[in-house]
Amino acid sequence: MAERRTFTDVLTVLVAVAFAAVGLMYLVLSPDPVMKFHGTVLALSAIIAALFVLPNKLVQPFSTPGSDVDYCDGPIKFATIAAVFWGIAGFIVGDLIAWQLAFPALNLDLPWTSFGRLRPLHTSAVIFAFGGNVLLATSFYVVQRTSHARLAGRWAPWFVVWGYNTFIVIAGTGYLLGVTEGKEYAEPEWYADLFLTIVWVVYLLVFLGTLMRRREPHIYVANWFYIAFIVTVAMLHLVNNVTLPVSLLESKSYIAYSGVQDAMTQWWYGHNAVGFFLTAAFLGIMYYFVPKRAERPVYSYKLSIVHFWTLIFLYIWAGPHHLHYTALPDWTQTLGMTFSVMLWMPSWGGMINGLMTLSGAWDKLRTDPVIRLMVVSVAFYGMSTFEGPLMSVKAVNSLSHYTDWTIGHVHSGALGWVAMISFGAIYCLVPWLWNRKALYSIKLVEWHFWTSTIGIVLYITSMWVSGIMQGLMWRAYDKLGFLSYSFVETVEAMHPYYIIRATGGALFVVGGFIMAYNVWRTIRGDEPVDAHEQPRVAAAPALRAQMI
Repeated sequence: MAERRTFTDVLTVLVAVAFAAVGLMYLVLSPDPVMKFHGTVLALSAIIAALFVLPNKLVQPFSTPGSDVDYCDGPIKFATIAAVFWGIAGFIVGDLIAWQLAFPALNLDLPWTSFGRLRPLHTSAVIFAFGGNVLLATSFYVVQRTSHARLAGRWAPWFVVWGYNTFIVIAGTGYLLGVTEGKEYAEPEWYADLFLTIVWVVYLLVFLGTLMRRREPHIYVANWFYIAFIVTVAMLHLVNNVTLPVSLLESKSYIAYSGVQDAMTQWWYGHNAVGFFLTAAFLGIMYYFVPKRAERPVYSYKLSIVHFWTLIFLYIWAGPHHLHYTALPDWTQTLGMTFSVMLWMPSWGGMINGLMTLSGAWDKLRTDPVIRLMVVSVAFYGMSTFEGPLMSVKAVNSLSHYTDWTIGHVHSGALGWVAMISFGAIYCLVPWLWNRKALYSIKLVEWHFWTSTIGIVLYITSMWVSGIMQGLMWRAYDKLGFLSYSFVETVEAMHPYYIIRATGGALFVVGGFIMAYNVWRTIRGDEPVDAHEQPRVAAAPALRAQMI
């Protein structure tokens, strides 16, 4: 065993040295200043990783002993802390650009603080940095506990979380420096995409390797959603990001597709990034953490099977509804709309399964704000998955498309569903991972819940009103057949709603800081300030729950 560990350590250091060499090559040889900078980032990241691996004594403190399984929780701790950090960063940037829309002078006439560069930074930070780290943390935690097996690989799980966050830094700084492919949710340039592909393949191998060594005969349903997420996102990433770099030493590249083929490929990717990154994966969180926190089994085993298979089959075909009234063939648009409407059934089946898991434990909504975060998130999941198919119907889409209604819809899913279920998972994970009796303060969770919920409501309702008003103003004609309103008049009419949205976003940022403070005090080991008010919850992984 010692020889095997030594070999693995040496191999890991050699991989780190190889990445450092590639980074230094770009630093020295590339004529592109952005490429030089990102080469430096890659080299420093690889060097830090090698220095972490060399002293073997660092391995043990990052493992959490179980009854008969020495779980690998170090990478999970890292990803959890990274999620809190990136979440606050993404929320702040999002609120800043919301204020920029209300008051354009806040762009500051600087290229790297302009809306055009900060907007992709915001979306990537919230979706991929915050959401991605939450998924890494929860998937690694859940697959170990439900399999009763340690994560596969000695250093591979660390490579996944460290490599993924290195990718986040490269991608985010690229946006600020003006390097982007210009594709929605797929902004990073070719070299960042290539690096992410390597990280993602290792992620898949670690996850599947852990399942293969499981001691439980069945695979819990949450793991099926995680597998679907990992495999499908890999496929989406590989197909949508086929590019031709100008030079192997320069950042610029050109997409291999053109015209309507590029649009179709992009929104096949874009909608399924929502479907499998922001929906299927976070349903994995719901199926583990809601039953765990409520101390109840999943409401329906059969419904969870139907939910999984129908969702992953239908979601993949819904992308064309983003391209109504475009050059895309009409039959393709109609097909996308049809599958979108059909998604109502599995989506609401999953929502019902999540909510009804609280059967016999509804009193916990009054006493446990963490459960309340999760249940509200499931309610938002149901609401946004009702609104999405509705907006895909051509008659509705003719009014909603290109308006703020779409922005409100996206954020009802992103803030209400994704962020709230993530907050609940983080509040569960932190005491478990750091072996604390309870969170530092349950009242701070209560404050976080209400500030975030009020912020979401302000955000979504203002965008609903603004968006519907936009659509109606754009299509209004006078009796002579001329447009009743100029574009500038519609922008002026939206101004008060933009202020309301930015105010709601500010409340959400405040909630993020409350969470960060609570998490920090909990990790530090401070005595809970309201221990007598803390709800009784399960303290460790529940094995042999309902499984597939």
